[in-house]
Amino acid sequence: MWFKNIIFYRFTEKVNYSASQLEEAFQEHLFTPCKSQELSRYGWCAPHPNMLESNVFTSTGAFLITAQKEDKLVPSSVVNQQLKDKVTIIEKQEGRKMYRKEKLSLKDEIVLDLLPRAFSKYSQTSALIVPQHGFIAVDSSSYTKAEELLNLLRNSLDTLPVKLPDVNHSPGVMMSQWLMQENLVPAFKCLQECELKDQSGEGATIKVKGQELQCDEITMHLDSGKQVSKLALEWDETLSFILHEDLSIKRFKPSEQLSTELNEENSEDPLMRLDSDTSRLTLELNRLLPQLLEAFGGEVKR
Repeated sequence: MWFKNIIFYRFTEKVNYSASQLEEAFQEHLFTPCKSQELSRYGWCAPHPNMLESNVFTSTGAFLITAQKEDKLVPSSVVNQQLKDKVTIIEKQEGRKMYRKEKLSLKDEIVLDLLPRAFSKYSQTSALIVPQHGFIAVDSSSYTKAEELLNLLRNSLDTLPVKLPDVNHSPGVMMSQWLMQENLVPAFKCLQECELKDQSGEGATIKVKGQELQCDEITMHLDSGKQVSKLALEWDETLSFILHEDLSIKRFKPSEQLSTELNEENSEDPLMRLDSDTSRLTLELNRLLPQLLEAFGGEVKR
């Protein structure tokens, strides 16, 4: 169990959650399948299929939680074709033109009629809550999905005092300086991939992959007004990832050495493997995230 993407949030006040508190809070918001006339359902589920009686996995002071979503797939092409056919029949039979409001109502009826026969698409989003270090990390590349999980958590707990991290120095500006001045923060190393965006409003974007970044060509683009929006980094010879200017992390991967260590630690028991992976993930995030924030001047004090 290793996160592939990281969108992290900071607690704005001290919290002291317990596994039993979260378990109890989740009971009214557990995932249940869609009913015949529902388009989607969203709720908590166990982070691992072998967890038969629990929906919260606890490891080294952190809580691993997972939300599941079911979406009924009703192809728009099928709905639109049926709508077109029914509108044609009604207009011929009644000798009049159907108006937009009538068509929308008819379209809703068609969707409701198709729902019981629709296929279901399931997806899961996991998050790691680390109260002692004051953050929640969501395994998602989408802010929409991350916020969906946080809203479910907020509804379950009645409150959730979190916010996106706010740093003193612009990540885009700082990452651009790293490439121009070659004075990267210790423990971080630039890899051979980045994205540069024009800041003049024209929206020009340049993607660079597989070449040294601290070179005259990249410097020329930066001098012309472009700025780093994504940068591939290695941290402490332990993790590699793509850092975005909004501080979201994509393609989050352990190094070969760490992967080897994780494989060596893994047990045949799936829950022991989950504990090992979650414990190491928590440890590395506890180290990485403060250094990442500090690299951009630290968090804004309010």
